[in-house]
Amino acid sequence: MQGEGRGWGLGGQVGAFLLAVSSVGMLGQQVPPPGTGTKDTKTQAPMTKEQAKELFKSVDEILGFVSGDTKLAILHPVKRKLISRDEVNKYLEKKFAEDEGARRMERAEIVLKKFGLLDRDFHLRPFLVKLLTEQIAGFYDNKTKTVNLLDWIQPEEQKPVLAHELTHALQDQKVDLTKWSDVSVNGVAKNAEEDNKHLQTDEAETARSAVAEGQAMVTFIDYTLRPSGKTLADAPELAGKLKDSASDTSGSPILARAPLLLQESLLFPYSEGLSFEQALLVKGGQEIAFAGALMNPPSSSFEIMTPKAYLAHAPVPVLRLPDIHPLLAAEYEPYDLGVMGELDVRILMELFGGREIAEALAPSWNGGIYYAAQKKSAVTAAQKESTASIGLLYESRWKNPDSARTFVRVYAAQLGRKYQRLARRNTDEANDSEQVYSTEEGDVLISTSTSGSGVFVSEGFALPLARKLRDSIESVQSDGPLRVAGVDGAGGLRGHELSLGIVRGMAGFGVMKAAIPAAIYSVGR
Repeated sequence: MQGEGRGWGLGGQVGAFLLAVSSVGMLGQQVPPPGTGTKDTKTQAPMTKEQAKELFKSVDEILGFVSGDTKLAILHPVKRKLISRDEVNKYLEKKFAEDEGARRMERAEIVLKKFGLLDRDFHLRPFLVKLLTEQIAGFYDNKTKTVNLLDWIQPEEQKPVLAHELTHALQDQKVDLTKWSDVSVNGVAKNAEEDNKHLQTDEAETARSAVAEGQAMVTFIDYTLRPSGKTLADAPELAGKLKDSASDTSGSPILARAPLLLQESLLFPYSEGLSFEQALLVKGGQEIAFAGALMNPPSSSFEIMTPKAYLAHAPVPVLRLPDIHPLLAAEYEPYDLGVMGELDVRILMELFGGREIAEALAPSWNGGIYYAAQKKSAVTAAQKESTASIGLLYESRWKNPDSARTFVRVYAAQLGRKYQRLARRNTDEANDSEQVYSTEEGDVLISTSTSGSGVFVSEGFALPLARKLRDSIESVQSDGPLRVAGVDGAGGLRGHELSLGIVRGMAGFGVMKAAIPAAIYSVGR
Protein backbone atom coordinates (compact mmCIF):
# COMPACT_ATOMS: atom_id res chain seq x y z
CA MET A 1 0.00 0.00 0.00
CA GLN A 2 1.02 3.51 -0.34
CA GLY A 3 0.32 4.66 3.20
CA GLU A 4 1.95 8.02 3.80
CA GLY A 5 2.40 8.23 0.08
CA ARG A 6 4.18 4.92 -0.50
CA GLY A 7 2.79 1.98 -2.38
CA TRP A 8 2.73 -1.33 -0.55
CA GLY A 9 0.06 -3.62 -1.91
CA LEU A 10 -3.12 -4.54 -0.06
CA GLY A 11 -1.84 -6.30 3.02
CA GLY A 12 1.47 -4.79 2.31
CA GLN A 13 1.31 -2.08 4.92
CA VAL A 14 0.73 -4.34 7.84
CA GLY A 15 3.02 -6.97 6.42
CA ALA A 16 5.59 -4.30 5.89
CA PHE A 17 5.42 -3.28 9.49
CA LEU A 18 5.22 -6.84 10.76
CA LEU A 19 8.46 -7.59 8.98
CA ALA A 20 10.03 -4.37 10.14
CA VAL A 21 9.22 -5.69 13.54
CA SER A 22 9.97 -9.29 12.76
CA SER A 23 13.44 -8.76 11.45
CA VAL A 24 14.21 -8.38 15.11
CA GLY A 25 14.48 -12.15 15.16
CA MET A 26 11.45 -13.85 16.61
CA LEU A 27 12.54 -17.44 16.60
CA GLY A 28 13.76 -17.79 20.11
CA GLN A 29 10.66 -19.12 21.84
CA GLN A 30 10.21 -22.39 20.00
CA VAL A 31 7.54 -24.91 20.82
CA PRO A 32 9.16 -27.71 22.82
CA PRO A 33 9.31 -31.19 21.35
CA PRO A 34 6.26 -33.39 21.75
CA GLY A 35 5.86 -34.91 25.18
CA THR A 36 8.06 -32.44 27.03
CA GLY A 37 5.31 -30.04 28.05
CA THR A 38 5.21 -26.31 27.49
CA LYS A 39 8.12 -24.06 28.31
CA ASP A 40 7.36 -20.83 30.09
CA THR A 41 10.21 -18.61 28.97
CA LYS A 42 9.07 -15.89 31.40
CA THR A 43 10.12 -18.09 34.32
CA GLN A 44 13.45 -19.22 32.87
CA ALA A 45 16.42 -18.00 34.84
CA PRO A 46 18.80 -15.60 33.10
CA MET A 47 21.96 -17.07 31.62
CA THR A 48 24.95 -17.56 33.79
CA LYS A 49 28.16 -15.74 32.91
CA GLU A 50 29.62 -19.02 31.67
CA GLN A 51 26.64 -19.62 29.40
CA ALA A 52 26.79 -16.09 28.05
CA LYS A 53 30.49 -16.51 27.34
CA GLU A 54 29.81 -19.78 25.50
CA LEU A 55 27.05 -18.16 23.42
CA PHE A 56 29.22 -15.17 22.51
CA LYS A 57 31.99 -17.52 21.45
CA SER A 58 29.60 -19.52 19.28
CA VAL A 59 28.74 -16.46 17.17
CA ASP A 60 31.97 -16.66 15.18
CA GLU A 61 31.67 -20.42 14.69
CA ILE A 62 28.08 -20.13 13.47
CA LEU A 63 28.99 -17.17 11.28
CA GLY A 64 31.59 -19.35 9.60
CA PHE A 65 29.00 -22.06 9.04
CA VAL A 66 26.57 -19.58 7.50
CA SER A 67 29.24 -18.20 5.21
CA GLY A 68 30.06 -21.69 3.97
CA ASP A 69 26.39 -22.56 3.57
CA THR A 70 25.58 -19.43 1.55
CA LYS A 71 28.92 -18.61 -0.07
CA LEU A 72 28.45 -15.05 1.24
CA ALA A 73 31.81 -13.71 2.36
CA ILE A 74 32.54 -12.51 5.89
CA LEU A 75 33.84 -8.99 5.32
CA HIS A 76 34.17 -8.09 8.99
CA PRO A 77 33.22 -9.53 12.41
CA VAL A 78 29.65 -9.11 13.66
CA LYS A 79 29.07 -7.23 16.89
CA ARG A 80 27.08 -9.07 19.55
CA LYS A 81 25.11 -7.97 22.59
CA LEU A 82 23.24 -9.77 25.38
CA ILE A 83 19.94 -8.10 26.20
CA SER A 84 17.15 -8.62 28.71
CA ARG A 85 13.42 -9.04 28.13
CA ASP A 86 12.87 -5.51 29.44
CA GLU A 87 15.32 -4.14 26.88
CA VAL A 88 13.51 -6.00 24.09
CA ASN A 89 10.17 -4.60 25.22
CA LYS A 90 11.58 -1.07 25.31
CA TYR A 91 12.96 -1.60 21.82
CA LEU A 92 9.51 -2.67 20.63
CA GLU A 93 7.83 0.34 22.22
CA LYS A 94 10.33 2.67 20.60
CA LYS A 95 9.87 0.97 17.24
CA PHE A 96 6.12 1.42 17.40
CA ALA A 97 6.51 5.07 18.36
CA GLU A 98 9.11 5.98 15.73
CA ASP A 99 8.98 3.49 12.87
CA GLU A 100 7.74 4.81 9.54
CA GLY A 101 6.35 1.38 8.74
CA ALA A 102 4.06 1.61 11.77
CA ARG A 103 2.67 4.91 10.54
CA ARG A 104 2.14 3.56 7.04
CA MET A 105 0.47 0.48 8.46
CA GLU A 106 -1.93 2.53 10.56
CA ARG A 107 -2.84 4.61 7.53
CA ALA A 108 -3.48 1.43 5.56
CA GLU A 109 -5.85 0.02 8.16
CA ILE A 110 -8.91 1.82 6.80
CA VAL A 111 -8.32 0.51 3.26
CA LEU A 112 -7.88 -3.04 4.53
CA LYS A 113 -11.22 -2.70 6.31
CA LYS A 114 -12.88 -1.27 3.20
CA PHE A 115 -11.79 -4.34 1.23
CA GLY A 116 -13.06 -6.63 4.00
CA LEU A 117 -9.62 -7.99 4.87
CA LEU A 118 -10.08 -6.70 8.43
CA ASP A 119 -13.35 -6.38 10.34
CA ARG A 120 -14.62 -2.84 10.80
CA ASP A 121 -14.32 -3.04 14.61
CA PHE A 122 -10.81 -4.55 14.61
CA HIS A 123 -8.09 -2.40 16.18
CA LEU A 124 -4.79 -3.17 14.49
CA ARG A 125 -2.13 -1.47 16.60
CA PRO A 126 -3.04 -2.80 20.07
CA PHE A 127 -3.36 -6.29 18.62
CA LEU A 128 0.07 -6.09 17.00
CA VAL A 129 1.63 -4.91 20.24
CA LYS A 130 0.32 -8.06 21.94
CA LEU A 131 1.35 -10.24 19.01
CA LEU A 132 4.91 -8.95 18.94
CA THR A 133 5.26 -9.27 22.69
CA GLU A 134 4.34 -12.93 22.30
CA GLN A 135 6.64 -13.51 19.34
CA ILE A 136 9.81 -11.56 20.05
CA ALA A 137 13.13 -13.37 20.47
CA GLY A 138 16.62 -12.39 19.26
CA PHE A 139 17.46 -10.18 16.32
CA TYR A 140 20.09 -8.68 14.07
CA ASP A 141 19.91 -4.89 13.92
CA ASN A 142 21.19 -3.77 10.53
CA LYS A 143 21.44 -0.17 11.71
CA THR A 144 23.87 -0.90 14.54
CA LYS A 145 25.31 -3.99 12.76
CA THR A 146 24.73 -5.99 15.97
CA VAL A 147 23.23 -9.39 16.64
CA ASN A 148 21.23 -9.22 19.87
CA LEU A 149 21.16 -12.32 22.06
CA LEU A 150 18.50 -12.96 24.71
CA ASP A 151 19.60 -13.52 28.28
CA TRP A 152 16.56 -15.67 29.16
CA ILE A 153 16.91 -18.24 26.32
CA GLN A 154 19.39 -21.07 26.81
CA PRO A 155 22.41 -21.09 24.44
CA GLU A 156 21.56 -24.37 22.71
CA GLU A 157 18.09 -23.03 21.87
CA GLN A 158 19.49 -19.81 20.46
CA LYS A 159 22.15 -21.28 18.20
CA PRO A 160 19.85 -22.29 15.31
CA VAL A 161 18.24 -18.86 15.61
CA LEU A 162 21.71 -17.34 15.41
CA ALA A 163 22.25 -19.13 12.09
CA HIS A 164 19.10 -17.42 10.83
CA GLU A 165 20.03 -13.98 12.15
CA LEU A 166 23.69 -14.16 11.10
CA THR A 167 22.48 -14.82 7.56
CA HIS A 168 20.99 -11.34 7.74
CA ALA A 169 24.37 -10.04 8.93
CA LEU A 170 26.12 -11.47 5.84
CA GLN A 171 23.33 -10.21 3.58
CA ASP A 172 23.90 -6.80 5.12
CA GLN A 173 27.61 -6.98 4.42
CA LYS A 174 26.85 -7.97 0.82
CA VAL A 175 24.20 -5.40 -0.16
CA ASP A 176 23.52 -3.04 2.82
CA LEU A 177 20.11 -4.29 3.92
CA THR A 178 18.80 -0.86 4.89
CA LYS A 179 19.17 0.50 1.36
CA TRP A 180 18.45 -2.82 -0.35
CA SER A 181 15.15 -3.29 1.49
CA ASP A 182 13.84 0.24 0.96
CA VAL A 183 12.99 0.75 -2.72
CA SER A 184 9.50 2.27 -2.62
CA VAL A 185 8.66 5.62 -4.16
CA ASN A 186 8.11 8.42 -1.65
CA GLY A 187 5.46 11.11 -1.77
CA VAL A 188 1.69 11.13 -2.31
CA ALA A 189 0.93 10.56 -5.99
CA LYS A 190 -0.74 13.63 -7.52
CA ASN A 191 -0.99 12.66 -11.19
CA ALA A 192 -1.05 9.68 -13.53
CA GLU A 193 2.71 9.59 -13.99
CA GLU A 194 3.31 9.39 -10.25
CA ASP A 195 0.48 6.87 -9.82
CA ASN A 196 2.03 4.48 -12.33
CA LYS A 197 5.50 4.92 -10.92
CA HIS A 198 4.13 3.73 -7.57
CA LEU A 199 2.39 0.77 -9.20
CA GLN A 200 5.51 -0.37 -11.05
CA THR A 201 7.57 -0.43 -7.85
CA ASP A 202 4.84 -1.52 -5.47
CA GLU A 203 5.70 -5.09 -4.49
CA ALA A 204 9.48 -4.92 -4.60
CA GLU A 205 10.02 -4.54 -0.84
CA THR A 206 7.75 -7.48 -0.06
CA ALA A 207 9.58 -9.68 -2.54
CA ARG A 208 12.91 -8.67 -1.05
CA SER A 209 11.69 -9.51 2.43
CA ALA A 210 10.82 -12.99 1.20
CA VAL A 211 14.31 -13.40 -0.28
CA ALA A 212 16.02 -12.26 2.92
CA GLU A 213 13.88 -14.44 5.20
CA GLY A 214 13.84 -17.38 2.80
CA GLN A 215 17.64 -17.44 2.71
CA ALA A 216 17.80 -17.24 6.50
CA MET A 217 15.34 -20.14 6.74
CA VAL A 218 17.63 -22.24 4.55
CA THR A 219 20.60 -21.70 6.85
CA PHE A 220 18.42 -22.30 9.91
CA ILE A 221 17.42 -25.67 8.49
CA ASP A 222 20.93 -26.57 7.33
CA TYR A 223 22.38 -25.72 10.75
CA THR A 224 19.74 -27.88 12.39
CA LEU A 225 20.52 -30.74 9.99
CA ARG A 226 24.26 -30.67 10.70
CA PRO A 227 24.24 -33.85 12.85
CA SER A 228 22.72 -35.79 9.94
CA GLY A 229 25.26 -34.51 7.42
CA LYS A 230 22.46 -33.32 5.15
CA THR A 231 21.30 -29.96 3.87
CA LEU A 232 18.05 -28.71 2.39
CA ALA A 233 19.60 -29.10 -1.04
CA ASP A 234 20.16 -32.80 -0.27
CA ALA A 235 16.63 -33.30 1.08
CA PRO A 236 14.32 -30.94 -0.80
CA GLU A 237 11.22 -32.75 0.49
CA LEU A 238 11.84 -31.11 3.87
CA ALA A 239 10.83 -27.69 2.53
CA GLY A 240 7.23 -28.77 2.13
CA LYS A 241 7.19 -30.27 5.60
CA LEU A 242 8.57 -27.10 7.12
CA LYS A 243 6.25 -24.90 5.08
CA ASP A 244 3.31 -26.82 6.51
CA SER A 245 4.65 -26.54 10.06
CA ALA A 246 5.09 -22.78 9.61
CA SER A 247 1.32 -22.45 9.22
CA ASP A 248 0.71 -24.15 12.57
CA THR A 249 -0.22 -21.43 15.08
CA SER A 250 -0.94 -23.79 17.98
CA GLY A 251 2.16 -22.62 19.83
CA SER A 252 1.22 -18.95 19.43
CA PRO A 253 -2.13 -18.22 21.10
CA ILE A 254 -2.32 -14.59 19.99
CA LEU A 255 -1.35 -15.40 16.40
CA ALA A 256 -3.97 -18.16 16.40
CA ARG A 257 -6.59 -15.48 17.14
CA ALA A 258 -5.26 -13.12 14.50
CA PRO A 259 -7.25 -12.31 11.35
CA LEU A 260 -6.29 -14.42 8.35
CA LEU A 261 -4.65 -11.38 6.75
CA LEU A 262 -2.18 -11.04 9.62
CA GLN A 263 -1.43 -14.75 9.78
CA GLU A 264 -0.78 -15.04 6.05
CA SER A 265 1.13 -11.78 5.74
CA LEU A 266 3.29 -12.50 8.76
CA LEU A 267 4.29 -15.99 7.62
CA PHE A 268 4.56 -15.25 3.88
CA PRO A 269 8.26 -14.27 3.78
CA TYR A 270 9.27 -17.38 5.72
CA SER A 271 7.09 -20.06 4.13
CA GLU A 272 6.94 -18.75 0.56
CA GLY A 273 10.46 -17.33 0.81
CA LEU A 274 11.74 -20.78 1.78
CA SER A 275 9.98 -22.41 -1.18
CA PHE A 276 11.37 -19.75 -3.50
CA GLU A 277 14.93 -20.23 -2.25
CA GLN A 278 14.65 -24.00 -2.42
CA ALA A 279 13.62 -23.74 -6.08
CA LEU A 280 16.67 -21.58 -6.77
CA LEU A 281 18.94 -24.00 -4.92
CA VAL A 282 17.68 -26.93 -6.99
CA LYS A 283 17.98 -24.98 -10.23
CA GLY A 284 21.31 -23.24 -9.82
CA GLY A 285 22.90 -23.95 -6.47
CA GLN A 286 24.16 -21.56 -3.81
CA GLU A 287 25.35 -18.81 -6.14
CA ILE A 288 21.92 -18.23 -7.69
CA ALA A 289 20.00 -18.82 -4.45
CA PHE A 290 22.02 -16.42 -2.31
CA ALA A 291 24.26 -13.81 -3.94
CA GLY A 292 22.30 -14.07 -7.20
CA ALA A 293 18.93 -13.39 -5.56
CA LEU A 294 20.39 -10.50 -3.57
CA MET A 295 21.93 -8.84 -6.61
CA ASN A 296 18.96 -9.52 -8.90
CA PRO A 297 15.97 -9.73 -6.55
CA PRO A 298 12.43 -10.57 -7.64
CA SER A 299 9.98 -7.67 -7.75
CA SER A 300 6.60 -9.19 -6.88
CA SER A 301 4.76 -11.79 -4.82
CA PHE A 302 3.92 -13.42 -8.16
CA GLU A 303 7.61 -14.23 -8.70
CA ILE A 304 8.06 -15.43 -5.10
CA MET A 305 5.03 -17.71 -5.42
CA THR A 306 6.05 -18.77 -8.95
CA PRO A 307 9.85 -19.25 -8.92
CA LYS A 308 9.80 -20.55 -12.48
CA ALA A 309 8.57 -17.14 -13.62
CA TYR A 310 11.50 -15.45 -11.85
CA LEU A 311 14.04 -17.89 -13.25
CA ALA A 312 12.59 -17.48 -16.75
CA HIS A 313 12.48 -13.65 -16.45
CA ALA A 314 8.75 -13.83 -17.28
CA PRO A 315 6.79 -10.56 -17.39
CA VAL A 316 5.09 -9.59 -14.12
CA PRO A 317 1.51 -8.47 -14.73
CA VAL A 318 1.04 -4.82 -13.73
CA LEU A 319 -1.96 -2.82 -14.90
CA ARG A 320 -1.92 0.86 -15.83
CA LEU A 321 -3.81 3.70 -14.21
CA PRO A 322 -5.00 6.68 -16.31
CA ASP A 323 -5.22 10.20 -14.96
CA ILE A 324 -8.33 9.87 -12.81
CA HIS A 325 -7.44 12.85 -10.60
CA PRO A 326 -9.65 15.33 -12.52
CA LEU A 327 -12.63 13.01 -12.08
CA LEU A 328 -12.13 12.93 -8.31
CA ALA A 329 -10.80 16.40 -7.54
CA ALA A 330 -14.14 18.04 -6.69
CA GLU A 331 -15.00 15.67 -3.84
CA TYR A 332 -11.95 13.57 -2.99
CA GLU A 333 -8.29 13.71 -1.99
CA PRO A 334 -5.83 10.97 -3.07
CA TYR A 335 -5.36 8.53 -0.19
CA ASP A 336 -3.70 5.32 -1.35
CA LEU A 337 -2.97 3.16 -4.37
CA GLY A 338 -1.14 -0.04 -5.04
CA VAL A 339 -0.99 -3.48 -6.55
CA MET A 340 -3.57 -6.09 -5.63
CA GLY A 341 -1.24 -9.01 -6.09
CA GLU A 342 -1.56 -12.77 -6.18
CA LEU A 343 -1.06 -13.09 -2.42
CA ASP A 344 -3.76 -10.49 -1.79
CA VAL A 345 -6.17 -12.42 -4.02
CA ARG A 346 -5.37 -15.68 -2.25
CA ILE A 347 -6.03 -14.14 1.18
CA LEU A 348 -9.17 -12.34 0.05
CA MET A 349 -10.64 -15.40 -1.63
CA GLU A 350 -9.83 -17.69 1.31
CA LEU A 351 -11.49 -15.23 3.66
CA PHE A 352 -14.54 -14.86 1.39
CA GLY A 353 -14.88 -18.33 -0.11
CA GLY A 354 -12.62 -20.78 1.72
CA ARG A 355 -9.18 -22.25 1.10
CA GLU A 356 -10.20 -24.55 -1.74
CA ILE A 357 -11.53 -21.69 -3.84
CA ALA A 358 -8.55 -19.51 -2.96
CA GLU A 359 -5.98 -22.11 -4.00
CA ALA A 360 -7.82 -22.78 -7.26
CA LEU A 361 -8.39 -19.14 -8.18
CA ALA A 362 -5.16 -17.37 -7.14
CA PRO A 363 -3.01 -18.94 -9.90
CA SER A 364 -5.43 -17.47 -12.46
CA TRP A 365 -4.70 -13.94 -11.28
CA ASN A 366 -3.22 -11.88 -14.11
CA GLY A 367 -2.81 -8.43 -12.60
CA GLY A 368 -4.65 -6.08 -10.29
CA ILE A 369 -4.53 -2.52 -8.97
CA TYR A 370 -6.53 -0.53 -6.43
CA TYR A 371 -7.01 3.16 -5.73
CA ALA A 372 -8.48 4.76 -2.60
CA ALA A 373 -9.57 8.38 -2.25
CA GLN A 374 -10.90 10.13 0.85
CA LYS A 375 -13.84 12.54 0.91
CA LYS A 376 -12.86 16.16 1.43
CA SER A 377 -15.94 16.46 3.62
CA ALA A 378 -14.29 14.14 6.18
CA VAL A 379 -12.67 16.66 8.51
CA THR A 380 -12.83 15.24 12.04
CA ALA A 381 -10.60 12.41 13.23
CA ALA A 382 -13.62 10.12 13.61
CA GLN A 383 -14.80 10.87 10.08
CA LYS A 384 -11.36 10.24 8.62
CA GLU A 385 -11.04 6.93 10.47
CA SER A 386 -14.38 5.67 9.11
CA THR A 387 -14.53 3.47 6.01
CA ALA A 388 -17.50 5.62 4.94
CA SER A 389 -15.00 8.37 4.08
CA ILE A 390 -13.20 6.16 1.55
CA GLY A 391 -14.04 5.61 -2.10
CA LEU A 392 -12.33 2.47 -3.37
CA LEU A 393 -11.83 1.07 -6.85
CA TYR A 394 -10.22 -2.21 -7.83
CA GLU A 395 -9.41 -3.37 -11.35
CA SER A 396 -8.35 -7.00 -11.79
CA ARG A 397 -7.43 -9.18 -14.76
CA TRP A 398 -7.73 -12.97 -14.97
CA LYS A 399 -6.27 -15.60 -17.25
CA ASN A 400 -9.72 -16.71 -18.41
CA PRO A 401 -13.37 -15.58 -18.19
CA ASP A 402 -14.36 -18.50 -15.93
CA SER A 403 -11.94 -17.30 -13.24
CA ALA A 404 -13.21 -13.75 -13.60
CA ARG A 405 -16.81 -14.95 -13.13
CA THR A 406 -15.82 -17.00 -10.08
CA PHE A 407 -14.15 -13.98 -8.53
CA VAL A 408 -17.25 -11.83 -9.15
CA ARG A 409 -19.53 -14.48 -7.63
CA VAL A 410 -17.44 -14.88 -4.47
CA TYR A 411 -16.77 -11.16 -4.03
CA ALA A 412 -20.38 -10.10 -4.54
CA ALA A 413 -21.67 -12.79 -2.18
CA GLN A 414 -19.63 -11.26 0.64
CA LEU A 415 -20.80 -7.65 0.31
CA GLY A 416 -23.36 -8.31 3.03
CA ARG A 417 -20.49 -9.17 5.33
CA LYS A 418 -19.13 -5.63 4.98
CA TYR A 419 -22.31 -3.56 4.81
CA GLN A 420 -25.30 -3.65 7.15
CA ARG A 421 -27.71 -2.10 4.64
CA LEU A 422 -27.11 -3.77 1.29
CA ALA A 423 -29.71 -3.70 -1.49
CA ARG A 424 -29.26 -4.68 -5.13
CA ARG A 425 -30.60 -2.19 -7.70
CA ASN A 426 -31.30 -4.33 -10.77
CA THR A 427 -33.13 -1.51 -12.52
CA ASP A 428 -29.98 0.64 -12.48
CA GLU A 429 -27.81 -2.02 -14.12
CA ALA A 430 -26.97 -1.14 -17.73
CA ASN A 431 -26.63 -4.78 -18.83
CA ASP A 432 -25.75 -8.28 -17.65
CA SER A 433 -22.13 -7.29 -17.09
CA GLU A 434 -23.06 -5.01 -14.14
CA GLN A 435 -24.14 -5.51 -10.55
CA VAL A 436 -25.25 -2.35 -8.71
CA TYR A 437 -25.91 -2.08 -4.98
CA SER A 438 -26.83 0.56 -2.40
CA THR A 439 -25.08 0.55 0.99
CA GLU A 440 -24.84 2.84 4.00
CA GLU A 441 -21.42 3.93 2.64
CA GLY A 442 -22.55 4.70 -0.92
CA ASP A 443 -22.98 2.86 -4.19
CA VAL A 444 -21.22 -0.36 -5.18
CA LEU A 445 -20.58 -1.31 -8.80
CA ILE A 446 -19.16 -4.66 -9.92
CA SER A 447 -18.75 -5.21 -13.66
CA THR A 448 -16.90 -7.45 -16.08
CA SER A 449 -15.07 -6.21 -19.17
CA THR A 450 -16.14 -6.92 -22.72
CA SER A 451 -13.41 -9.56 -22.99
CA GLY A 452 -14.84 -11.31 -19.95
CA SER A 453 -11.43 -11.52 -18.26
CA GLY A 454 -11.43 -8.16 -16.50
CA VAL A 455 -13.34 -7.21 -13.35
CA PHE A 456 -13.94 -3.69 -12.03
CA VAL A 457 -15.14 -3.00 -8.48
CA SER A 458 -16.10 0.41 -7.09
CA GLU A 459 -17.23 0.91 -3.49
CA GLY A 460 -18.32 4.30 -2.14
CA PHE A 461 -18.21 6.30 -5.36
CA ALA A 462 -21.58 7.43 -6.79
CA LEU A 463 -22.66 5.21 -9.70
CA PRO A 464 -22.16 7.81 -12.51
CA LEU A 465 -18.64 8.54 -11.23
CA ALA A 466 -17.91 4.84 -10.79
CA ARG A 467 -18.77 4.18 -14.44
CA LYS A 468 -16.55 7.02 -15.61
CA LEU A 469 -13.68 5.65 -13.53
CA ARG A 470 -14.25 2.16 -14.91
CA ASP A 471 -14.34 3.27 -18.53
CA SER A 472 -11.25 5.41 -18.07
CA ILE A 473 -9.24 2.61 -16.43
CA GLU A 474 -10.27 -0.08 -18.88
CA SER A 475 -9.44 2.15 -21.85
CA VAL A 476 -5.72 2.21 -21.02
CA GLN A 477 -5.16 -1.49 -20.42
CA SER A 478 -3.23 -3.34 -23.09
CA ASP A 479 -3.63 -6.94 -24.16
CA GLY A 480 -0.22 -7.89 -22.79
CA PRO A 481 1.09 -7.47 -19.24
CA LEU A 482 3.45 -4.67 -18.32
CA ARG A 483 6.60 -5.88 -16.61
CA VAL A 484 7.34 -4.37 -13.25
CA ALA A 485 10.14 -1.83 -13.38
CA GLY A 486 13.48 -3.24 -12.24
CA VAL A 487 15.74 -2.41 -9.29
CA ASP A 488 19.43 -3.08 -9.12
CA GLY A 489 20.88 -5.04 -6.23
CA ALA A 490 22.15 -1.92 -4.53
CA GLY A 491 18.61 -0.62 -4.14
CA GLY A 492 18.06 1.48 -7.24
CA LEU A 493 14.64 1.59 -8.91
CA ARG A 494 13.26 -1.78 -9.93
CA GLY A 495 9.86 -2.39 -9.23
CA HIS A 496 3.49 -2.86 -3.20
CA GLU A 497 1.00 -4.98 -2.53
CA LEU A 498 -1.81 -4.47 -0.10
CA SER A 499 -1.30 -7.47 2.17
CA LEU A 500 2.43 -7.15 1.94
CA GLY A 501 2.83 -3.76 3.54
CA ILE A 502 2.14 -5.74 6.66
CA VAL A 503 4.92 -8.11 5.69
CA ARG A 504 7.42 -5.34 5.11
CA GLY A 505 6.36 -3.43 8.22
CA MET A 506 7.31 -6.36 10.42
CA ALA A 507 10.72 -6.72 8.82
CA GLY A 508 12.50 -4.48 11.29
CA PHE A 509 11.65 -6.56 14.33
CA GLY A 510 13.15 -9.95 13.72
CA VAL A 511 12.10 -13.44 12.74
CA MET A 512 8.75 -14.80 13.88
CA LYS A 513 8.88 -17.77 16.23
CA ALA A 514 5.65 -18.98 14.59
CA ALA A 515 7.53 -19.32 11.31
CA ILE A 516 9.48 -22.27 12.69
CA PRO A 517 7.55 -23.46 15.73
CA ALA A 518 8.40 -27.14 15.46
CA ALA A 519 11.26 -26.97 12.99
CA ILE A 520 14.06 -27.54 15.46
CA TYR A 521 12.47 -30.75 16.63
CA SER A 522 10.87 -32.05 13.46
CA VAL A 523 13.83 -31.65 11.11
CA GLY A 524 16.59 -34.21 11.37
CA ARG A 525 15.98 -35.05 15.01
